[in-house]
Amino acid sequence: MDLDAQLRAVTPGIPGRDVPRFAASLTCPEPYVLGPDSQPREDVLRGTVTAHRLEHSRVYPGTSRDYWIYVPAQCRPGAPAALMVFQDGARYVGADANVPFVFDNLIAAGAMPPTIGVFVEPGQPGPGLPVYGGAGNRSVEYDTVDPSYARFLLEDLLPAVAQRQSLSDDPERRAICGLSSGGICAFTVAWHRPDAFRKVVCHCGSFVDIRGGDAYPSMVRRHEAKPLRVFLQTGRHDLDIQFGGWLEANRSMAAALAYRGYDHRLVIGEGGHSLAHGASILPETLRWLWRDA
Repeated sequence: MDLDAQLRAVTPGIPGRDVPRFAASLTCPEPYVLGPDSQPREDVLRGTVTAHRLEHSRVYPGTSRDYWIYVPAQCRPGAPAALMVFQDGARYVGADANVPFVFDNLIAAGAMPPTIGVFVEPGQPGPGLPVYGGAGNRSVEYDTVDPSYARFLLEDLLPAVAQRQSLSDDPERRAICGLSSGGICAFTVAWHRPDAFRKVVCHCGSFVDIRGGDAYPSMVRRHEAKPLRVFLQTGRHDLDIQFGGWLEANRSMAAALAYRGYDHRLVIGEGGHSLAHGASILPETLRWLWRDA
């Protein structure tokens, strides 16, 4: 079940004041489309995408999940490639964002290194969201601000990927991306494990009090800067519900990153809680993220 479906599925259990707020943000008109860098080109070598399933997890026992691996045509056997992991992977590998085509085009243009894409779904089953309920392990994995999900990637998922493809161990050649709770998850992974990931993209990141994520701006301000590059995107009509306001939360994160001198950007669009804007600017986001790779 994709993100929009999950949010709609829990709507009957949402406190009354939040129902119209959810609806307005999820159905807000989005003046964005995918551009030419997100479309296949006849003169560009195409990578391959294969589907896989991780049936077991030591970090999240009893859960299983689907994932996909993109391998660019430029990869050579035994040569470690850069890596980018996407939470809510089905949204990114599919037509919502066309990430494999974006990678094809940018790699061919020299705008990013040959990069393995790993697109992973949250685990099933699970308890759903706090307060609102629902199903799935997504909130446990993505909204929790401890190192557990970083451990899941490094101990459960990526070893399975590495059996098929050679991955770089250089954290400067490792990026992570996500939408909403998947966005704060991306930051959490890099925050706890900058030795493993140093490039972060957060689309409508949930830096709000679902499972303590609202503490990040003060945490960033109190700690010495870590060697991270962080791209934040949100919309003027992003969620504003019981857990917090996404627009203001992302502004607070950007201010904290600026205070500590992080290499970062915040882009605010005109839409709601959606991947539409983030996907439309993803080619430019990746050019910025990988600009010195």
